[in-house]
Amino acid sequence: MNVRRFNWPIWAGFLLSLIAFLSYFFVFIWFPITRDFPWANLLLFGIAAALLLIGVRRSFAADRPRRSKVVSVVVATLSVAVFGFFIFTTFIGARQLPASHGAPQVGQKAPDFTLSDTNSKPVSLSELLSTPVNGKTPKGVLLVFYRGYW
Repeated sequence: MNVRRFNWPIWAGFLLSLIAFLSYFFVFIWFPITRDFPWANLLLFGIAAALLLIGVRRSFAADRPRRSKVVSVVVATLSVAVFGFFIFTTFIGARQLPASHGAPQVGQKAPDFTLSDTNSKPVSLSELLSTPVNGKTPKGVLLVFYRGYW
């Protein structure tokens, strides 16, 4: 009796590599812990690579037809191409973005601005630099930009 087995690891690995690629841009980019370094996506790609390896080994069994071998190699190659494109876009392509010439550089004096504090009272940078703290004029101000709302 010749029972044809479905090679699920190769297809699961391919699907997981697509999910790993797309999830960065639609899910993980919203969280700084996964946006700054895509460790979650690299973990998903690692699991996908293990499944692909199992699927390719399974497709090259002696009882498998040639079609199974060709399909597994093509699917594995597409998955590797997806992984390569992900690495290029997140690590290499992101470094080639143009620098923001209008943004202050590290150590450069920030332009004066006025923003509301948590009590909706306007506070300016020049006011913070001129108001004495413990009887002494401050040497500087630490700016922390927090994306939030009150």
